[in-house]
This record gives sequence, C-alpha cells and structure tokens, in this order.
Amino acid sequence: MAKPRVLISDSMSSLAVSVFEERGVEVVQSSKLTPDELKDIIGDFDGLAIRSSTTVTPELLESAKRLRVVGRAGIGVDNVDVPACTARGIVVMNTPFGNAITTAEHAMAMMLSLARHIPQASASTHEGKWEKSKFMGMELTGKLLGLIGAGNIGSIVAQKAIGYGLRVQAYDPYLTEERASKLGVTKVELDELIKTSDIISLHVPKTPETANIIDATAVNQMKKGAMLINCARGGLVDELALKVALDSGHLRGAALDVFAEEPARENPLFGTPNLICTPHLGAATTEAQEKVAVQVAEQMSDYLLSDAITNALNAPNLSAEEARKLKPYLQLAQRLGSFVGQLTNDPIKSLTVTYAGDLIGLNTDPLTTQVTQSLLEQHQSTVNAVNAREIARERNIDVIDAHSDGADEYQCRMTVSVKTESMDRQIAGTIMRNRPRVIDVKGIALESELGEHMVYITNEDTPGVVGAIGTTAGNAGINIANLHLGRDDGGASAIALLEVDAKVSSDNIKTLQALNGITDVKYLHFPTLM
Repeated sequence: MAKPRVLISDSMSSLAVSVFEERGVEVVQSSKLTPDELKDIIGDFDGLAIRSSTTVTPELLESAKRLRVVGRAGIGVDNVDVPACTARGIVVMNTPFGNAITTAEHAMAMMLSLARHIPQASASTHEGKWEKSKFMGMELTGKLLGLIGAGNIGSIVAQKAIGYGLRVQAYDPYLTEERASKLGVTKVELDELIKTSDIISLHVPKTPETANIIDATAVNQMKKGAMLINCARGGLVDELALKVALDSGHLRGAALDVFAEEPARENPLFGTPNLICTPHLGAATTEAQEKVAVQVAEQMSDYLLSDAITNALNAPNLSAEEARKLKPYLQLAQRLGSFVGQLTNDPIKSLTVTYAGDLIGLNTDPLTTQVTQSLLEQHQSTVNAVNAREIARERNIDVIDAHSDGADEYQCRMTVSVKTESMDRQIAGTIMRNRPRVIDVKGIALESELGEHMVYITNEDTPGVVGAIGTTAGNAGINIANLHLGRDDGGASAIALLEVDAKVSSDNIKTLQALNGITDVKYLHFPTLM
C-alpha cells in the first residue's frame, strides 16, 4: 500500500517533517510556491499542511483530487475556505491549544506595556532624554479587566491577570456560571463589560457575530481613560473610531497585534502616540511554533493512517483508539443507513439514530454521521463523512442523536428512524460475533446479516408465499444463499430478506412482485464493509 503524501506549503518547524516521516507519511516541504505552482502539484498529495501564507480556495481544490485533509498549524483558518473543503469531503484541522499560552502572554505583555508606557519610554531614553514625568504609569492591581471571549486563550489571560491583582469579568455566550466560578471571573453581558472595564482585551475569532464587535458606539461607551487590547483577530475593532478616541484622550491607550488589513504596512492608526503596535506576534515564539508544527503533523498523520480525527472544524472528532473500538459499530451504521436509504424514496424530514446498551458509553457522533452519509449516498453521489451533516442541513433534514436506557435483549442496539410526509420507517441492528446484523425492520423482528446482494420482500402472511418465492427465484436463475423471515405479532404481514449471489434484474424483480400475496419487492445492494 502506497504511503500517504503530505505537502507543507508554508514555513514550518522541521519537527513537522520529522513527525510525518517517523509515522510513515511521505512529506514534501516547499514554502515558496506561487498559487499557480501550488495548483499544479496539489493533485499529487493527500494532505496539505499550512500556516497563514497559503490560501486554500475553491479554485485550488478543483485540482486537489486526492486531498483528504488540510492542517493549519495555528488557530485561525481565515485563509481556508472551510465550506468548500467540506463540500469536497476534505477535513480541515487546526491546533487550537499549541499557541494559547504564547498568545495569552503577549496580551499580558501588551497590557503591562500600556500601563507603564514601556515602548515609548524606551524610545525616548534611546534618544538621550530623561522624561520621567511624561511617562507616569498606572498600577494594574485592583483594576477591572474585561475579557471578550473566555476560551482557551482568554481563560489563560484571566489566570495570569488575577495573579497580577486584577479583578476580571468576562463576556462569552458559551461561558457557564460554573466555569466562570472556576476561573475566578464574573460573567457579564457585553454592554456592561464595555461600560465598566478599565481594560478590555479581545479573545474571540472573527465571525459574522464578532466582526466589529468594538464599533464606534462601543468605543464611545468605554470608560474615559480605559485601555483596549486586541491580540485576537483583525476586524474586531473599528480602527477609525479607535483613532478618534485615542486622539481625543477618551481612551488612555490601545495595543494592537492584529489589523483589519494584513500585512499592515499602512494604517490610519500608525503614528498615534498612545498606541502600541506589533506585527501579529501573538503566536511568534519558538516554543509555540514547534508545538503547533508537531501537533498538526501528528493530527494529519493519525487521520491519513488510521482515520482518527482531532481538532477538526468540519467533522466529528475521533481518536485512534475510538476509531478501533467503533469500527464494527461504524459498519453497522453503514449497513443500517444504506438499508433505510434504499427503501426511502420520498424527501426525508427527520432522521433519528437511537443507541442502547453498550453503545451508550461510546462516542456516537461519528456513528450518526455514518448513518447520515450512508442514507444520503443512495440519492447523491458526492456525500461523505465530512459533508454528510451539512448536506442534511441543506435538505432540511433534522438529524437527531438519541439514547435509550431501557432494558433490551441485545447487548447493544442501534435504531435508525426516518420520517417523510407520508410514512415513518424504522430499522434496528446489533453486533453479533463482531459483525453487523439487522434485528428489526418496521417493528418486525428478524435476524439477518446483509450481504452484497439482497432482495427485500414484504408479503401477506399466508401459506405458500415463501415456496412461490423460492420456485420463482430458481426458475429465474437466482441462487438464494440465505433466507431470513419475520412476521408481525398479529400475523397479517411478513418480511423476507434473501441474500443472493448476484444483482437481480428489474424484470426478475417485477416477476417476484407479481406473485400472489407479495406487496413489495426491492433489490438492495450493500458495499463491502469498511
């Protein structure tokens, strides 16, 4: 089996190359490719490892026929068209923890520098001046720091700021009261934070919700003499409004590591005396760059070699150990989703996957995704594990993951239920001897493995029907390898699942359909188990 190939197209620590090679992944590093040069060679690679220079566009992806994963050594993926990658089934990973400490430390350095005018005082002293009174500072102890964003980086800033004696409050829609208490911060709404904080520090990604979160109104509402720090993303702050507030003295100072346009070779804020600027240095330490390089190489290698997914932005996370444990259940999910998809022609309104028994303790998100993928594959060829949930959303299909803790005769049970405008359908399965097996179809109990070629028959529960099926199949040259039967409790209807040796023609399906007592016949095809 050929080794997977990865291209590193940006400058990155050599440790990444070492990790790829040690894991058995072929790696090529070329950090000076033009977009056209990258497009010419990307078709030869299974993975693309990048930092901030390479831009992953739909045009590039047109040529990336083999590409399975894009790994960003860092947090931000502004330079990756994630929806385009998702549509093509390409996993996008980042490394959200590798530079968290470094970025938090940079934010603290900015805060200290603002409070004590360190850059300005240094420049003045270099010029031979001795301006002690000009650079009167401000103590941080007792001041109120407002964090917009209390995730990985924001929580580290909170910890370090408390160590300096600052009081800390935070606005974050995902911050719980319990988590806030553990961090030692007060959870507040955005308006209160803006109006009451002595220092505001931003630690959120740039999204439609956070773009310009500090706009002209917010700047004007900040306390007179407050300070603003942004080491997160450009575009979170209205730069012109900030300049007005700095020039007028409304704000004591600001420190920016990021800008709306980067590289920021020109900016209206440049030259403002009470502004500290750095060229996006938040993650720029040797330690951080080595961490993110190693992490992205490990994550990409795990995915390419064992389907393990870590820190993915568009797919369920799945460790290598989980992938091993889940394999038979993923096979069951594949079979059940395919079964339901082949029986359902009407538009689906909802899909519910219910887990019972041993399945409850597992990471079921990948299983539900596999069911969704296998169901949708019956109607759309471009579905895969990465884009299945997104395609379901586009089709207005509600995908529901449910658990049942009731007693069951089977050690584990996975039940797939779909609803359309005209009907509800339910199929359940389990694992026996490490292989997937159907155990219930539409409330009728029967046990059957699903081979490559199957015939699904519903019929009236009357004498002679099964014999007629066998005779007709034999006359048509259809060899039945296995036959599994089930009927409802009332005895009115029954189901037969026939495993056959080859595909059954539409004419033979019609012949079986014409038999007395037969209500429906479908040929089903199941791919080889994963």
